[in-house]
Amino acid sequence: MRSIELFSGCGGLALGTARAGFHHVKMVEWNKDAYSTLVLNKHNKIQHAQDWSVYCQDVRAVDWKSLDGEYDLVAGGPPCQPFSIGGKHSGKEDLRDMWPEAVRVIRDLEPKAFLFENVRGLARPAFAEYLNWIFHSLSTPQVGRWEGENHASHLERLRQYASRAQYDVMILKLNAADYGAAQKRHRIVFAGVHRDLGLTLNAPTPTHSRERLLWDQWVEGSYWVRHNIQPNRPRQIAKADETIVRKLETSGNKPKELPWRTVRDALLDLGEPSGRNGHCYQAGARIYPGHTGSPLDEPAKALKAGDHGVPGGENMMVRDDGTVRYFTIREAARLQGFPDDWQFASSWTECMRQLGNAVPVPLAHALGAWVTHTVSSQNNLSRAA
Repeated sequence: MRSIELFSGCGGLALGTARAGFHHVKMVEWNKDAYSTLVLNKHNKIQHAQDWSVYCQDVRAVDWKSLDGEYDLVAGGPPCQPFSIGGKHSGKEDLRDMWPEAVRVIRDLEPKAFLFENVRGLARPAFAEYLNWIFHSLSTPQVGRWEGENHASHLERLRQYASRAQYDVMILKLNAADYGAAQKRHRIVFAGVHRDLGLTLNAPTPTHSRERLLWDQWVEGSYWVRHNIQPNRPRQIAKADETIVRKLETSGNKPKELPWRTVRDALLDLGEPSGRNGHCYQAGARIYPGHTGSPLDEPAKALKAGDHGVPGGENMMVRDDGTVRYFTIREAARLQGFPDDWQFASSWTECMRQLGNAVPVPLAHALGAWVTHTVSSQNNLSRAA
């Protein structure tokens, strides 16, 4: 199935949706370091990436109407800094706000479906009006904003056209850990399908759960056996998890999902930094307020790109002896679901910035497979008719 991707970053969303069956006809990324990462993996003939058509462009300069053919999917992660909890919270006033461009590509290409990912900070009350503007603009992209018109006035016009919307749109609040990423990464996703398809969107079903991890750790104990950790080794269960564990023990019902993947799961077999393949020690990690690192036996905290200072100040592990160190590039890549042959261009700081901005590959794969299944069901119905 044919797709277009914008704001491609270092390729997390693109790789996940490619694994779900999408062929990216055109990918656009303006940041030269992130673009270099995409080109590097294309040059190295990494699976899927070798077939990508990647362009270092500003999306505002792209003439989408000049592209030929129909598209099954448009996907992308508009810059999240305007809405990030760790950012400056400028929202639509931030020059990096690219949601109007996301709407433009949908209006110009009219794909069968779209997926746009962003930080959960966009769902905060402070951005409620703008969230509604994005929702209605994606639902009814043909009702463009007049020159000089403010968002409030445009939103009012969009609402008047709601009954003539081109797309059915869902706003999903998702945790990447629920879809196989070894990371508690809460995101908001705008998903839409063209109304001409006659389809109903249903939220994707999580494949992994916290409850199943707690079962494996504290009820069954198989987690510790899997990692060859002695059962009598002292372990501390978080107070917030105690109630869940007691309920699991009382019910005796083993959760059907797969367990959340932990940092220890993701980094299994890597060992300490070796200096090879991006697995290089980075000095300077320390604990300070708001930056306490990720315990090994839980999914990692969300990797961060950083709004100031060194990106990734929280991107560190808490080792078994209580000390901390920064995740290496390779470790951070595993937490985001990238394969070990995926290479990252530029310095440690820039690579961690790319990884902190990336969509986790397992989450992207799950969303891509969800859209593939939805669109394919329409194709099957058409053939049957």
